[in-house]
Amino acid sequence: MRKDLLSIADLTSEDIRLLISGAIDMKAEGWLSLLDRKVLALIFEKPSLRTRVSFEVAIRQLGGHTIYLSPVEVGLRERESVPDVARVLSRYVDAIAARTFAHHTLETLANYSAVPVINALSDLEHPCQALADLLTIYEKKGELNGLTLAFIGDGNNVAHSLMLAASLMGMNFKIASPAGYAVQDRLLLLAQDYAMDSGAEVFCTEEPKLAAQGADVVYTDVWASMGQEAEAEGRRQIFANYQVNSELLSLAKEDAILMHPLPAHHGEEIAKGILDSPKSVVFDQAENRMHLQKALLAQMLGGLEIPLGYR
Repeated sequence: MRKDLLSIADLTSEDIRLLISGAIDMKAEGWLSLLDRKVLALIFEKPSLRTRVSFEVAIRQLGGHTIYLSPVEVGLRERESVPDVARVLSRYVDAIAARTFAHHTLETLANYSAVPVINALSDLEHPCQALADLLTIYEKKGELNGLTLAFIGDGNNVAHSLMLAASLMGMNFKIASPAGYAVQDRLLLLAQDYAMDSGAEVFCTEEPKLAAQGADVVYTDVWASMGQEAEAEGRRQIFANYQVNSELLSLAKEDAILMHPLPAHHGEEIAKGILDSPKSVVFDQAENRMHLQKALLAQMLGGLEIPLGYR
């Protein structure tokens, strides 16, 4: 793997297989001491439940420690420049996980940091979420290659990372978004290149029913992400026909699973009660953030030497 994980594009399909295999083994093992005396800094410009707790528990279960740095404590670009923060933290810690508004902030951190930088969410991608999602799908389905994932909603950071990860691993990726809210062309072209090599298909449409038809996985996310609060009411109207509900799920395969990265707005992108349906794997998905990030931290800070259980 490269020094940093800013994008799914920083990984190969073999990297992803190793991470999934490592996460499965670490999930079974529980507490380990692979990263004894290692320190992870968490720099968060955005609030978080799953990302913060999953990273803190992950490195603690590997024998390491975390330092959480809130927006007030650091003041990226305001109180201190991003290059200075990167160079200072590199003298103190072994890795940095950053949750930022602008992807460019992550790129600058990585350019000036002597230690690995992990994208814990940016406006462009959310690679840790996508990797945990693939782990969850593999656990439920026993494979990735040849499956079809239908993403219903905004072509946002989660959609970008899922699209890249799925196409790398031979999964068909179908996304239904309103006009003007599709995935970025640059990342779509990259995913299509991956799909050509893996034998997968990437399909974009404005019709949710067309995307959900015959899918193995139905996935949705909030219509307005953090930083888009001013657009929330307008987006509710634009995305009104993109709710994942029982009718839409009925178009997928009978054994299809339902996924959502959380937090969920019940009654908006996801119908009320659907997250508690038998098809939902949402809380397994949330748990797997921790297990996948354990494998990621072990690989980036110590080398993940675990036999491949993934096939």
